[in-house]
Amino acid sequence: MENGNKKLRLLWCWAFALALFALVEADGFLVDITYVESAVAKGAVCLDGSPPAYHLAPGFGSGVNSWLVHFQGGAWCNNATDCLRRSLTAFGSSKEMANQSDFTGILSNTPDYNPDFYNWNKVQVMYCDGSSFTGNKEEVDPKTNLHYRGARVWQAIIEDLLTKGMNRAENALISGCSAGGLTSILHCDKFHQLLPVGANVKCLSDAGFFLNVEDVAGEDHAATFFNDVVTTHGSAMNLPSPCTSKLPAGMCFFPQNVVKHIKTPLFILNAAYDSWQIAHNLVPGDSDPHWQSCKNDISQCSAKQLMTLQGFRDHFLEALEEQGNSSTRGQFINSCFVHCQTEMQKTWFAPGSPVLGEKKIADAVGDWFYDRSPFRKVDCPYPCDSTCPK
Repeated sequence: MENGNKKLRLLWCWAFALALFALVEADGFLVDITYVESAVAKGAVCLDGSPPAYHLAPGFGSGVNSWLVHFQGGAWCNNATDCLRRSLTAFGSSKEMANQSDFTGILSNTPDYNPDFYNWNKVQVMYCDGSSFTGNKEEVDPKTNLHYRGARVWQAIIEDLLTKGMNRAENALISGCSAGGLTSILHCDKFHQLLPVGANVKCLSDAGFFLNVEDVAGEDHAATFFNDVVTTHGSAMNLPSPCTSKLPAGMCFFPQNVVKHIKTPLFILNAAYDSWQIAHNLVPGDSDPHWQSCKNDISQCSAKQLMTLQGFRDHFLEALEEQGNSSTRGQFINSCFVHCQTEMQKTWFAPGSPVLGEKKIADAVGDWFYDRSPFRKVDCPYPCDSTCPK
């Protein structure tokens, strides 16, 4: 009986492994990690002092001189206690990072899943600083051993990629999800300046347009939090100067105060009812227990709560309109209750993916990048969009 159980367990393990392999094969592929050991000597390190890291899938065919640099998301830390906690995880230490990453969505290497960028050099930059790669404090607290060096990490990784062929790029796109989407906004023009003259360089922010909005209690929770992030990490000198010359540095973490100054072509992909912003900025923590079901599932919201969410959407669209109508800018603002849509295959490009203006996200971004056609669309209010993921 014991042998029979062992065989059964082995059979189940083998079946699970095959199913997992099939899932990765169908939707993505595994890419090994690269540690930038040379960055340590420059002080470009994660919160715990370990070297930064990324995953690189080399381009092939017509994509060998095209580069997609995608920054991982993962929120921020806004004080020493929070950052110390973070330094014990993969979001603060490369020692805790997985050896491989599953490349799907915009990182897929299959034309059926990623029609315009499948054969590019694709990089996923791991996020281990907690400041959207803006921090730069020289001093290290001996009590915590925390290193606030996000800006140095960003520079070291880009320099390392330039030595691996990005210095010959003909096309380049910096992108990111959430805090990584904010990274692609804050570093957009700087990225462009480091690429070859004449290269087609653009930026894509996925769920990175964080709104400066009061929470349901009337408090400036988001503004206070971002100000603490900037102060903790010493970020002020690494934020866009056209903004910091006019506003307090903490205000320059909000894209609504930055995007209007960006010269490089930028595509903003965002849900007007961004689920993370609603759960953490509009209704932070346990600020109102009556919101618990609603902020986890928009279909559970009361009529009064939906009015509040519609107000959030109105503020979001107003902030976007204030950024001007540059002909080089693209936007895909749908009415889904989601956060990040480029990394998941089901939202990036698949049967049943979100559609706006008769285009899926991958098609809209690809058409904009290659100048096949402009794309600036805003969805109708919730619950009109039947293409949103359930």
